Amino acid sequence: MASATTAGGIADAPARSKLRLLRPVLMLGGIAAVAVGSGWFWLQGGRVLAIDNAYVRAAKLAVSDDISGIVGEVAVKEGQHVKKGDLLFRLLDKQIQIALAAARANLAQTALTLEASKRDYVRMLRDAEVKAAQVQADEASFERFANLVKGGSVTRAEYDDARYKLAADKASLESLRELAAVQLARLGGNADVDITTMPQYQWAKAQIDEEQRKLDHTQVHAPFSGIVTNVDATQPGMFLTAGTAAFGLISDERLWVEASPKETELTFVKVGNPVRVTVDTYPGHVWHGIVESIAPASASEFSLLPAQNSSGNWVKVVQRLPLRVRVDRQPGGPELRAGMSVVAEIDTGHERRLSDLMP
Repeated sequence: MASATTAGGIADAPARSKLRLLRPVLMLGGIAAVAVGSGWFWLQGGRVLAIDNAYVRAAKLAVSDDISGIVGEVAVKEGQHVKKGDLLFRLLDKQIQIALAAARANLAQTALTLEASKRDYVRMLRDAEVKAAQVQADEASFERFANLVKGGSVTRAEYDDARYKLAADKASLESLRELAAVQLARLGGNADVDITTMPQYQWAKAQIDEEQRKLDHTQVHAPFSGIVTNVDATQPGMFLTAGTAAFGLISDERLWVEASPKETELTFVKVGNPVRVTVDTYPGHVWHGIVESIAPASASEFSLLPAQNSSGNWVKVVQRLPLRVRVDRQPGGPELRAGMSVVAEIDTGHERRLSDLMP
């Protein structure tokens, strides 16, 4: 019995020896494997920048009008898809049509007045010519009376009457010429002026254009295709003030992803880098795109009160710089909506090297 036990112990001795030799090999090998794996992952890492602070953005518009009026018709419904140029709503235009008719009548009256002014100038010139002839006659009579009064053929009173009449007619002639000059100035210095170039006519024409613009703007059309929202806020019969939003329009074509990476993550990011986009709403679905632009300033630079670092209590805060990703959407793919949460993975193309570890 004792001999059997001794034989078994002798037989297990080589096995235990091998285990003692294998243990440090496995321990060192495991450490080496972890080190090699870590090194490999480090060399392969740093190429793709994953940003979870990203959202779907879309061109949006608070639809309003630049004129005030009563809403006559709302041509769309909540959530309706509209195309560019589709009618959204219409204001009642009766008051504007009346104002437009008045402006057109005013333009016609202005044209008649200007034409009459041109003819009146011609009449003034003729009146001045007649008065000039009268002055010539008065001068001849005065010269005769001046010679006759010396010989006593006419009385002194008749001589004075001729002198006063000549002076009065000369003053009247000057007045007529001054009136003609004023009328010519009103015509812009040109008696044959085209009345359509005159300020009065252009002002009256501008009033027509303004009223016509208002009439055209009583109908508001979609500036781009998209989906209308908050339509129930505007109802027929309500008075809409100029500039007040009637409802919203969200574009279904002009969509992009806006990401806000940290400034320390943008070292190797460039415009044109490919991007892999996933949306929380659609797990497993991938969109592809490219970096379209990187903001030239951090978001804090556009805040109402930018941070001031002039005091002694300064704490460095890592800033975020927005970047825009253009997403390539395929027909029939899931619908992207503004505000959806996104994870954007940017392939920077940068590969790490062991030399990067050197100081």
